[in-house]
Amino acid sequence: QGNMAFAGKYEFEGDENYDAFVKAIGLPSDKAEMGRNCKIVTEVLQNGNDFTWTQHFPGGRTTTNTFTIGKEADMETMGAKKFKATVKMEDGKIVADFPNYRHTAEISGGKLVEISTASGVVYKRTSKKIA
Repeated sequence: QGNMAFAGKYEFEGDENYDAFVKAIGLPSDKAEMGRNCKIVTEVLQNGNDFTWTQHFPGGRTTTNTFTIGKEADMETMGAKKFKATVKMEDGKIVADFPNYRHTAEISGGKLVEISTASGVVYKRTSKKIA
């Protein structure tokens, strides 16, 4: 269980249940459209329990969340809402409770697998490592 397992750059490869999920979290349709099959590049810098998690969207927009496992941090959702969350590590997965969904991230088979659950809808996004 390497502690540096998350560090790297990952490019969106595919997802499941996107439409049902954005509906469940009430994402406005213009934002939902923007995010559909979006070639998001996720860049993770990890230093022990300290993480900087940046998502680069096509067109130059980026979202960065900086957090330490087990400590409350200021975070931002994909809809650009700001909130506070305490990110945990459970069984090698990063777990964060966003305002209206639960998000987990893990490295599985060399890919970054992120799962968000809202009102029983499970959204899965897979990204392949590019750096």
